[in-house]
Amino acid sequence: MCSASGTRLASPHRPGRSLVMARRGMAATSHPTATLAGLDMLRAGGSAIDGAVAAAAMLAVVEPMMTGIGGDAFLLYYRADPEGGPGELLGLNGSGRAPLGLTREAILAEAIEPDSWPAVTVPGAVDLWQTAHERFGRLRFADLLGPAIETAEQGFPVSERVQGMWRVCVNRLRRDRAAATHYLVNGDAPDLGALFRSPALARSLRRIARDGRDAFYRGPIAEQIVRYSRGTGGFLALEDFKRHTSTWVEPISTRYRGHEVAQLPPNGQGLGVLLLLNLLENFDLGSMDLAGTEHTHLLVEAKKLAYADLHAQVGDPDGLPLRTGNGVPLRELLDKAYARERSRRIDPRRAASLVEPGEFPAGVGRAGSDTVYLAVVDGDGNAASLINSLFAPFGAAIVGGDTGIPLHNRGAGFTLEPGHPNEYRPGKRPFHTIIPGVVLNAGKLELCYGVMGGPFQPQGHVQLLTNHYDHGLSLQAAIDRPRWRHTAGLELLCERGMEPRTVAGLEALGHRVRVAAGAEFGGAQAIGVDRHGTLVGASDPRKDGAALGY
Repeated sequence: MCSASGTRLASPHRPGRSLVMARRGMAATSHPTATLAGLDMLRAGGSAIDGAVAAAAMLAVVEPMMTGIGGDAFLLYYRADPEGGPGELLGLNGSGRAPLGLTREAILAEAIEPDSWPAVTVPGAVDLWQTAHERFGRLRFADLLGPAIETAEQGFPVSERVQGMWRVCVNRLRRDRAAATHYLVNGDAPDLGALFRSPALARSLRRIARDGRDAFYRGPIAEQIVRYSRGTGGFLALEDFKRHTSTWVEPISTRYRGHEVAQLPPNGQGLGVLLLLNLLENFDLGSMDLAGTEHTHLLVEAKKLAYADLHAQVGDPDGLPLRTGNGVPLRELLDKAYARERSRRIDPRRAASLVEPGEFPAGVGRAGSDTVYLAVVDGDGNAASLINSLFAPFGAAIVGGDTGIPLHNRGAGFTLEPGHPNEYRPGKRPFHTIIPGVVLNAGKLELCYGVMGGPFQPQGHVQLLTNHYDHGLSLQAAIDRPRWRHTAGLELLCERGMEPRTVAGLEALGHRVRVAAGAEFGGAQAIGVDRHGTLVGASDPRKDGAALGY
């Protein structure tokens, strides 16, 4: 068993971040302004969900290409036992559904284009925020949005990473009148260090602060979005917004090296994390060289097997509890005997080019990976593992008229393959890539974590977990390690910093390796609880963010 702080620190070959430690509360996000917003709520007596909503709202302002109230969200919430016993883990699915007015027959293309109205599903984030707050919040909902409203009105300085992501979206934003009006400055991305203000977004947030979810789903915000949609070829209707609701779900889990690793059930890809861990538990990873070819090859080949099952089975389960989109009970896919049998298909001497039962379905993952993950733990031990996303940078690159809200393009996650569990249907939720994670030990919180990066996320989760639990790296060191990302077939991305001998060894086994920059490998945030009860935070240097506690 490994403690949350681990036994090994960051790489001895270069300077790196150290673990952040605190006792009363902690927040970890991808932007320091959002981390401060979350921490301020904790210091004001708020719960973990209060801090998480404040941080998510702030991220919608300061990282507008990554997340927003025009996107979806998922939550794992750990409710601590006041007596110190095992707590309760709950899941909330905040993903939206496809418009009722867009029929399958009306989609004439071979796939749903990411930058198009057919890709825009009903945004679910606002409903999830308020649904979770009604159950677990302590502060006024309006107060949680106050810091984000103030920042949107007064402006924030645009950082290097944010400006870089903004710059590559300029041509896409120019194609939509509202997007160009609200998110370009003189037709271009804002300058590095310049103050960027979002007055229209501030007005929308202020309406939500005053009137709650009804402002978004039944009031002026929905009306403006629908009006703009109809005027520019879209399919959203007021009925689509009125019908939306978040869904409380039972988390799914598996045991890995004695720890209970929990995820949300489909329509998300959290199942892929559990399938992959079940496969890897059949191998002694801890005895292998973490930086070596054998270790990386094994994980990549296990990933191929796990994703083959994931993408053959997962879609919207249509309300069936603990089922895949095909209606298969999840307990069957997560059976350890099944994993042992599947693990025998891994060839230690050769990379597999095609793994049954199928390849990555059309549409899923095509639109990029712009997402934010955040973790918040309060002084009572409650924890929010929250992920909020627009899918692609600035979503569909469409803004909902005068609302200033970028609309996500989760509909691009559907496949048009007839009979597939993720086949497009009006009123259906698409396959989702965004997954929050939690690890429990004897029913108590041990780790609240996530790794952004679209379809990469299960790979990122497992690399963080195996670095930590199999190799004893601290949370920060586990995040800092160079990553790999398998895309399709024999194609494999290896992050700069991976040992040249390992890259050469992978190529010798048949992998087609491309060395890539950190932007391809997402970003992680994590808060653990060590054996002393101390909160231990880590934040990915691939992002601007920070973990802070008090």
